[in-house]
Amino acid sequence: MIKTLSKPFKWFFRLEAASGLVLLIAAIIALVISNSNYSELYFNTLEQYFFIGINNFGLKLSVHHWINDLLMAIFFFFVTLEIKREFIQGELSNLKKALLPIIGAVGGMLIPALVYVTINFGNTETLNGWAIPSATDIAFSLGILSLLGSRVPISLKIFLTALAIIDDLGAILIIAFFYSGDLSISYLSLILISYIFLLVLNKFGIKKFLPYIIIGAFMWFFTYKSGIHATIAGVLLASTIPHRVKDKDFSLLIKLEHAISPYVAFIIMPIFAFANAGVSLEGLSFLSLLKPVPLGILLGLFVGKQVGVMIFSFVAVKIGAAQMPDNSSWLSLYGVSILTGIGFTMSLFVGNLAFAENTQYIDGVKIGVLAGSLLSTLFGYFILLFSSKK
Repeated sequence: MIKTLSKPFKWFFRLEAASGLVLLIAAIIALVISNSNYSELYFNTLEQYFFIGINNFGLKLSVHHWINDLLMAIFFFFVTLEIKREFIQGELSNLKKALLPIIGAVGGMLIPALVYVTINFGNTETLNGWAIPSATDIAFSLGILSLLGSRVPISLKIFLTALAIIDDLGAILIIAFFYSGDLSISYLSLILISYIFLLVLNKFGIKKFLPYIIIGAFMWFFTYKSGIHATIAGVLLASTIPHRVKDKDFSLLIKLEHAISPYVAFIIMPIFAFANAGVSLEGLSFLSLLKPVPLGILLGLFVGKQVGVMIFSFVAVKIGAAQMPDNSSWLSLYGVSILTGIGFTMSLFVGNLAFAENTQYIDGVKIGVLAGSLLSTLFGYFILLFSSKK
C-alpha cells in the first residue's frame, strides 16, 4: 500500500498540512479583531454590499456572501477535482484500500448528526443544524497530523485524507439536497443546458480551460438564481473536466488542480476562516456552551465523530470487510478518529447555510464549532503522541 502511494497524494498531503497552520492563524486573528476596538469595523466590512457584473446583468451581494458563495464555489471545484482524481487513479481507485475510510466516513457523518438531533429534538428551528458536526476540515486536521511527523505512519495519513475527502463529498450532497432554497424551474433549465455544453466539451476532448470557465461562470450565476446553493456549480464544473486515460497523457484535471491549489489553500480558505471565525466573546460563559445549538455541535464533533469513525472502522475490520492501515494500532487509529472532529471551516460553512434564515443561532454555531474543533485537536494530538511512544 505504501509503495504504491501516488505522487498527487503526497503533494496534496504536504499542501493541506501547511495550509492548516495558515487557517489557524487566520481564525485567531479573526477572534482577536472581533473582540477588540476594531470589532465594529470587522463586522461592518463583512456586511458591505457591492455589485459585480455588466449593466443590469450581475449580482449585488455582501462581502460575506461573495466569500461564502463565490470563493467557496472555487473551493468545492478544487475538492471535486481531488475526489474525481482519487476515484479514477488515486488512493480511492482500489475498493480494498478505499473501504475503511468510506465506512469510517459514514459513521463519522451519521453519529454526529444523531448526537445533535438528540440534543435539539423537539425544536424545529435548531434541528436544521443537524449536518454541522458531520463535516471534517481537511486542511486543519492534516495540519495537526503533520506536527507529529514520522511518529504517525503514512497509512494513517492516507486514511485521514481519504476519509476527509469522502466527508467533503458527503457535505456536497447535503448542501445540494438539504440546504437549497425555493427552486426556479427556468434557472434549473439553464443549469442543465450549461452542464450539457460542458459534457460536450469533455466528450470532444477539449483541453483548453477557457471554454469551461466561461460556461462555468454563467452556470454559477444560474445556480445562485435557481435556489440551489451556488457552490454546487463548482462541483458540476469540476465533474466535466477531462482527465487522462494513460499516465503519459496530458490531464487538464491535474494541471488545474496543481495550478489553483496554492490559491485555495493559502488565500481562499484563510479568507473564509477570517470572515467566518470572528465571534464576540463578550458576556459569554460556560453556560453559553450548554445551549442546544452549541452543545449539539460541540458533542457532535468531539464525541460523535470519534465514536462514529472508530466504531464503524472497528466493526469493518473485525468482520473482514476492510483492513487496518499498515503499521498502525487501535490506539493510533483512535487518535486519528478524534482528529476527524476538527470541523472548523467546513462546519462553519454548513452552519451558515443551516441558519441562513435564523441568524440568531450563528454565534452559537461558531462557539460550538470552535470549542468542538479545539477539543478534538488537543485530545487527538496527545493520543497520537502517546500511541507513538508505546
